[in-house]
Amino acid sequence: MPHATPERPLNEAARRALQEAADRRAAETTVQADMEYGGPTGPEPTRFGDWEKKGLAVDF
Repeated sequence: MPHATPERPLNEAARRALQEAADRRAAETTVQADMEYGGPTGPEPTRFGDWEKKGLAVDF
């Protein structure tokens, strides 16, 4: 367990809670995003600060 140290061992309730949380994370299903048609190629433009459409670049 990541938070246990030799000086501060985890009690049984904390160990059980961490194990339950790890089991829930492992059981989660990942949602697959639908394919985007007609969108920009390359990195997401809103994350990198500019948008290009038909050869014109607009910074915002």
